Amino acid sequence: MLKRFLSYYKPHKKMMTLDMLAALMISVIGMVYPVVTNKMLNEYIPNKMYTTIVIAGAIVLALYFARMALNYFVQYYGHVIGVHMQSQMRKDLFAHLEKLPFTFFDNNETGKIMTRLTSDLFEVVELAHHGPENVLISSIMIVLSFGYLITIDWILTLIIFTCVPILIVVTIKLRKAMKSAFNDRRKSTAIINAAVESSVTGIRVTKAYTNYETEIKKFEKGDKEFVDSSYRAYNAMAKFHSSTTFITEVFNVFILIAGGLFLYSGRISFGDYSTFIVSVNLFIHPVNTLIGFMEQFQNGVSGFKRFCEIMDEEPETDKPDAKTLENVKGEIEFKNVNYSYDTSKGVLHDVNLKIEKGRKVALVGPSGGGKTTLCHLLPNFYKLEEKDGAILIDGTDIRDITLDSLRQNIGIVQQDVFLFAGTIRDNILYGRPDATQEEIEEAAKRANIHEYIETLENGYDTEIGERGVKLSGGQKQRLSIARVFLKDPAILILDEATSALDNTTEVLIQHALDELCKGRTTLVVAHRLSTIRNADEIAVVIDGKIRERGTHDELIEANGTYKKLYSLQFRENDLVE
Repeated sequence: MLKRFLSYYKPHKKMMTLDMLAALMISVIGMVYPVVTNKMLNEYIPNKMYTTIVIAGAIVLALYFARMALNYFVQYYGHVIGVHMQSQMRKDLFAHLEKLPFTFFDNNETGKIMTRLTSDLFEVVELAHHGPENVLISSIMIVLSFGYLITIDWILTLIIFTCVPILIVVTIKLRKAMKSAFNDRRKSTAIINAAVESSVTGIRVTKAYTNYETEIKKFEKGDKEFVDSSYRAYNAMAKFHSSTTFITEVFNVFILIAGGLFLYSGRISFGDYSTFIVSVNLFIHPVNTLIGFMEQFQNGVSGFKRFCEIMDEEPETDKPDAKTLENVKGEIEFKNVNYSYDTSKGVLHDVNLKIEKGRKVALVGPSGGGKTTLCHLLPNFYKLEEKDGAILIDGTDIRDITLDSLRQNIGIVQQDVFLFAGTIRDNILYGRPDATQEEIEEAAKRANIHEYIETLENGYDTEIGERGVKLSGGQKQRLSIARVFLKDPAILILDEATSALDNTTEVLIQHALDELCKGRTTLVVAHRLSTIRNADEIAVVIDGKIRERGTHDELIEANGTYKKLYSLQFRENDLVE
C-alpha cells in the first residue's frame, strides 16, 4: 500500500524536493537561537561585547525573516501539492467507479461512495502534505537538539531522554485504540451521508406522504451512531493526548530538579542552565509534533485504505480476444439462459428465445418474473457464467464482444427516466456527444418534444434541474426517447417505457416509440398489454421461464395465462372507467 501511496508523489518530485529542502532549512535555522543564547549568556554579555550582541541579534532576525519565507513556501506549495494529489486520486476513483459493474452499485449506497470521494480523500491529502514535512522537520530537530544538549551536559540530557521510551510505549498502546475508534467514526460518517442523499433525493415522496418524522428519525438514528462513535473516538484521542502530554511535561520537571541540582553543585553555569531550558523545548516540541502526527497518520491511512477498497474492486473488462461489434443486423438469441443475483434463488431458468432482425418481441408477465433481468443481461450489465448459457447477437456471444461496441448498438428507454442536471441540449447530446444542432433538433422532432422546447424562453439551453425535476413525466420520457434517436442503435430495449404515464401522454409517447422501433430489433417489457398487441411475438415470462409464446391473436386463442392477464387488465380498466 505504501508503494501505491508514494506513486501519487511522482508527478510532483521536483516541488516535493524543494519543499523538503525548505523544511530542512527551517529545522537548521531553528537551532540558531539556543546557540546564540548560549554565546550571549556565557561570552557576549559577561564580556560586554555590545557590538557583537547587536550583530548576533541582527543575524538571528535576518534568519527569522528567511525562515518566514521558507514557512510560507512550505505551507503554500505543500498544500498545492496536496490539492493536486487529491485531485488525481479523485479522478482515479471516479474513473474506476465508472467502470465498475452494476453489482457494485447494487450493494453500495451512493452517500457512502460520496464519502470516499470527499472527506476520506481530504484526510489522505492532509497526511500526504503534512506527513513528510512533520516527520522530516521533527526528526532533524530532535537529532540536532539532542546533539546540542549533549554538548551542554550529557548526563542531564540522558536523564531527560529516559522519558522517550516510556512515551513511545504509551503512544503505541493508545494509538491502537484510537485507530479502531476513528475507523468506526468514519463508517458512521458514511452512514449519515447515505441517509442525507437518500432523503434529499426522495424529498417529494416525503412531502407527499408527510413523513417528515420518519425521515428525521432515520437521520437521527445515523446521527446517534455518529455521535456515539465520536464519543469513543474522542475518548481514545483524549487518553492519547493527555497521557503523552503528561509524559512530555515530566521533561520540564526533570530539567527543573536535575538542572537546579547541577547548577547548585557547580556542575553547570547559569548560562548553560538557561540555554538548556531553551534548547530542551526545541527537543520537546518536535516530539509532541510526532505524537500529533500519529493521529494524522491514522486518519490518512484509514482514508487511503477505504480509497484502495474501491480501487481494488474488479472493473468491467473485455475478454483479451473480444471483438468489436460492427455492421449490426440485430438478430438476438437467448440460449439456455440461467441467472441469479445471488446463490439463494435463481431468477431465470433455461430461457430460450430467438428474435429475428428488425422484429419486435414483447415480454409480459407478473412482476418479479425475470423480464427486466433479461433486458439487463442483453447489454452485459450483469455477467453470465459459461455454465449459465449464452446470449448471441448476430451469432456472436456477447461475452466475446467489447462492452463499448455492444452497448453503443443498444438503446434503452426505461420507465424510470434518468436525466442529468444541465440543459435539454446536454441531455439529448448524451445519446451522441458529437451531434450537430440540426441532428439534435431532428431527434427531438421525432420524439415529439421539439415544439415544446421551442416554447421555452431559453429553448434547448433550458436548465431542467436535478434529475429533470422541472419537467413532467411525459416530457422527461420524450427527452430520453430523443436521446435514443440520436444514438441510433440497431437494437432497442423498452422497459415499461409508458407504464407510469397517463393515457393521453401515453398515446403521444407511443407514437414516438413506434417511430423509434422502425427498422430496429426491439425487446419490449410491457405492463399495459394494449401497447404490445402489434408485436411480432409475445413471450409470457413467469417465475423465470417462458411459459407461452405467439402473437396476440394466437395467445388469446390459446386461452392460457396471457388471455387471463389480458382479460383481467381490461376488466380493471372498465372498472376504472
